[in-house]
Amino acid sequence: MDRAMAPEEVQNFINGSFKASGSDKLDVISPLDGQVISAVPLSGYADLDEAVQAAKKTFPTWSAQTLKERVQFIFRYRNLLLRDREELSALIQLENGKTLDEARAEVDKSIELCEFACSMPQIASHEVQEVSKGVECRIERKPLGVVASITPFNFPLMVPNWTIPNALVLGNCMILKPSEIVPLSALRLAALLQEAGLPAGVFSVVNGGREMVEAICDHPDIQAVSFVGSTKVAKIVYRRATSNLKRCLALGGAKNHLIVMPDANLEMTASNVVASMSGCAGQRCMAAAVMIGVDRVQPIIDRMCEEARKIIPGKHLGAVISKEAKARIEKYIDEAEKAGAKVLVDGRHATVPDKEGGFYVGPTIVDYVTPDMPIAREEVFGPVIAIIRAKDLDEAIAIENASPYGNAAAVFTENGGFAKEVMERASAGMIGVNIGVPVPREPFPFGGWNDSKFGVCDITGKSSVEFWTQNKKTSVKWNPEARTNWMS
Repeated sequence: MDRAMAPEEVQNFINGSFKASGSDKLDVISPLDGQVISAVPLSGYADLDEAVQAAKKTFPTWSAQTLKERVQFIFRYRNLLLRDREELSALIQLENGKTLDEARAEVDKSIELCEFACSMPQIASHEVQEVSKGVECRIERKPLGVVASITPFNFPLMVPNWTIPNALVLGNCMILKPSEIVPLSALRLAALLQEAGLPAGVFSVVNGGREMVEAICDHPDIQAVSFVGSTKVAKIVYRRATSNLKRCLALGGAKNHLIVMPDANLEMTASNVVASMSGCAGQRCMAAAVMIGVDRVQPIIDRMCEEARKIIPGKHLGAVISKEAKARIEKYIDEAEKAGAKVLVDGRHATVPDKEGGFYVGPTIVDYVTPDMPIAREEVFGPVIAIIRAKDLDEAIAIENASPYGNAAAVFTENGGFAKEVMERASAGMIGVNIGVPVPREPFPFGGWNDSKFGVCDITGKSSVEFWTQNKKTSVKWNPEARTNWMS
């Protein structure tokens, strides 16, 4: 992997310029081989305030442009993502550790998100109606002002693009705080927006860790905050931001349950479940974490094991993000085995030739897990699936509903009645039928329930328009001869 694409030191991007920070630095380590590839500043409140003041100064002129005018910047940015697809994919792989094909898919999804934002003039149009004779009511969507987005390590390009295109097109100025573990893609993203002609101050990147997250939640001139990360931190961010009277949408973790019925198509189910649990090394909030096998599903489990053994770390499976993550994932497997579960496919202690310092966990299938085990209850965030056995669909749905999370759930079956039961009764915001990763595509929004999401609206799609705007309602009467009634 070419490390020349990684700068010696990551800089902040404030008011149209890349700027060094005098703060302490943190090493950026590639999960591929454990080598240091850059350093990122742990910026403080002064850096954030500089970005906020630049955004406040720019906001009046930026928000005064028409929606169609603002769209042109994102349209050009979308074309630059397409132009630099291979370079961006290699950068994502370098800092995150996923496979090159997965990184390409992340760039492609970012392009799709921009395309949705470019359709905003048709989606976020004003509403006008004559509500009484001679009386017209109008609703206009107005931007909030300066907003912020705090993003995680697992999708260093895609998740920022969940928020940036929509928020900017709708007239806001945005400050991005990327994960300090993967800051390189955000730096490149800023450069591409600048190349697209985005005015200085409209978009800034301020790097940092916990102190920066707290500063964003506390800054009086930031009107709204989006967050994607663990449930533990999502709760903290939501409480802190809303206590400072900000809008906040905080997406947390997940424990997605896939219910497999005995009538499920063997080949499709086995390949889909394994792909769902191992894609992006299981480091995605839509990954299959628990499979609930209902009644006679042993042939499907056997076929899953065959599929999982074909997946080779370093070739078909990327690295997990850190040495600590690898140790944590393997601890869950160890504890489950000690508690009586059976490890059918074991990915512990995986290594990749010539990358012995990398952080790899092979695909792992653990059977005879009970609902009380930590591997069944807690977010493992690795290429691991726990199998729980259930006697019928009611018991399976009860197990799914008992999880505090509610991001996604799925059922594999050829029976429409079974599918309808899960669609109606599963306690999750996104449901799949014979789909292991039920991510809605634009214009449909992404978002879970329960401890997987805090706040209203969703982070993508049409629902995001409500989060990034506020409604101005205007009533107008021009004809004085019209009869007065309760409307006028």
